[in-house]
Amino acid sequence: MTRDNDKRLAQALLHPASVALYGASDDVGKMGGRPVQFLKRTGFAGRIYPINPRRGEIQGLKAWPSLQSLPEVPDQVFVLTPTETVIPAVRECAALGVKVVTILASGFSESGAEGAAREDELRRIARETGIRILGPSSLGVVNPRTGLVLTANAAFAEPDLPPGKVFVASHSGSMIGALVSRGKARGVGFAGLVSVGSEVDLNVGEICAATLDDPAIEGYLLFLESLRHGPELRAFARAAQRAGKPVIAYKLGRSAAAAEMATTHTGAIAGEDDIADAFLKDMGVARVGVLEALLETFPLARRISLESAPKRVGVVTTTGGGAAMAVEQLGIRGVVVEPPSNDTLKRLEQAGLPCTPGRVLDMTLAGTRYETMKATLDILLTAPEFDLVLAVVGSSARFQPQLAVKPIVECAAQPKPLAAMLVPDAPEALAALTAAGVPCFRTPEACGDAIAAVLARRRPGQEPVLPAPGPTRTLSEVDAYGVLDQLGVPHAPVALRRFGDAPAPLPFAYPVVAKVCSAEIPHKTEVGGVLLNIGSDEELAAALATLRRNLDERAPQAACDEVLVQPMQKGLAEVLVGYRVDVDAGPIVMLAAGGIWAEVARDRSIRLAPVTVETAREMVAEVNALKPLAGLRGKARGDLEALARTVSALSQLALKPEMRIAEAEVNPLLVLPEGQGVVAVDALVFQRTPA
Repeated sequence: MTRDNDKRLAQALLHPASVALYGASDDVGKMGGRPVQFLKRTGFAGRIYPINPRRGEIQGLKAWPSLQSLPEVPDQVFVLTPTETVIPAVRECAALGVKVVTILASGFSESGAEGAAREDELRRIARETGIRILGPSSLGVVNPRTGLVLTANAAFAEPDLPPGKVFVASHSGSMIGALVSRGKARGVGFAGLVSVGSEVDLNVGEICAATLDDPAIEGYLLFLESLRHGPELRAFARAAQRAGKPVIAYKLGRSAAAAEMATTHTGAIAGEDDIADAFLKDMGVARVGVLEALLETFPLARRISLESAPKRVGVVTTTGGGAAMAVEQLGIRGVVVEPPSNDTLKRLEQAGLPCTPGRVLDMTLAGTRYETMKATLDILLTAPEFDLVLAVVGSSARFQPQLAVKPIVECAAQPKPLAAMLVPDAPEALAALTAAGVPCFRTPEACGDAIAAVLARRRPGQEPVLPAPGPTRTLSEVDAYGVLDQLGVPHAPVALRRFGDAPAPLPFAYPVVAKVCSAEIPHKTEVGGVLLNIGSDEELAAALATLRRNLDERAPQAACDEVLVQPMQKGLAEVLVGYRVDVDAGPIVMLAAGGIWAEVARDRSIRLAPVTVETAREMVAEVNALKPLAGLRGKARGDLEALARTVSALSQLALKPEMRIAEAEVNPLLVLPEGQGVVAVDALVFQRTPA
């Protein structure tokens, strides 16, 4: 979309001058009656047109018999009628030139073939007429800044919706109401909320991107049921990062369906949620796993840019038990709390600040006093060993916030990020911290989740360039090695032998492995197509005969005339390196523990492709099976630097559309001793067929 299109969409969706309610009801207890009631109560300044041919008046407003009878073309129409009436209504809206139509009804692709056909028709109407469709299964749009409460969500019966700085886009319509009620209890307001529904046309990324120029919107909260429309979400996330507007996401769905249908280990190990997790983090999105954290993470994400993302967290507390809970929740999520340095402890001692040193700076025995907390925070916030300071406050936060909470508020403007967790229920203290812009948390779970999610964000890498979509074909192993050669990925030497040919000398020594070589047999072991430890010409001749016999018995329909022969090799470890183009997330690269246990252990690291060698080094460090190869406990060191270069090299397929590779996997890749590199001893590649 162009910026002009974005502005027109944002205007019609969130700032409409007029709205029509197709199928409006006079009964405020019905879904068709709620939007009229809400718009009237909140003082929506635009024109409201209830459409109902059976009534002359609805809730005190003139009712109109049809869209054609209106004195103007409304900017947005909310279709409140049953499923079978939706398509005629949308056609009517498109013919009139309505900019946006929102569909409440369900019963589309989720309901079977008939519903899927209805959804296809909606898609066709949008494509051919240019009308934008929100939904189906959308509960509507809310803009508290203008009184636009164009929703059937009963939660919006609550008065006084507080405006705020964050924009919400949610697959779930009920969640926009839940977030508003939870946010109100925390003093959190919203700059807009959209129930996206089934995304037949408008999707989360496109809607959010259209609002990026709105100065009143400073960040985004996404509630995602799955990862859909990846390119639009990717474009939005990149643009939001450039605009300095943080994005926080709560994503459902840890489905194993994608793994069950996978044709490679890469697809089986990297399930739908694994890929979504890598996608969100690599796009700079803070993915939280605790719903409460979805509301509480924004102030922290706003304080910490991707360029200066902290890794070292310091904790000061007035309650040892409360701090222990926070530290535990951070540790579960891989965030290590940094102890104060000797220099910092010396500064505290010289200032006469009593505390119990350790990983956490515990001030419990010193008693909770304003002067002590303020002076301690001043020192910790200038200590070079901390990138973020977390203050955990005990019982004083509820009845005596002037003792430990007030100094936190007064330190809010310091350059180094400061966050707070309050152990008791202390609404007044939380309100004061929120008003001061201090990230504050009610529970250790939300605290740990929010901090870990913000730290896990990664700066978006290079944008991929992909081949045109289309059917794929499997390459034979020897042709797959040709792809590796183009990428600079080392592999074992190869000799080809045809069934029935006279024996010929090999270019390498025995022992060797013999493997059937055919594009029609991607998984050779399943047909008895791999024989190991062949030690002589005679044994090789016998092996070829055995392979021919196995093929005749187990894969008689497969065309296979060749056998690939390679020297037997052994490394310090076997790994899997895989590349694939995911339908939603785009290209990914995965490094995993290899061999027969690859799918069982699921010990892996995933990133969006392409990756730099530096990022590949991070991936190597994340695979537990590779830690001994770093010299752990005297073990032989493996060539992990060569492994990182190989991961990066394979990921460059994301920048080579001319190679037309949809999926490529090296399994196993042998990691040799330090300085000796790595070597691929099997490869599987799927290539797009040319148009």
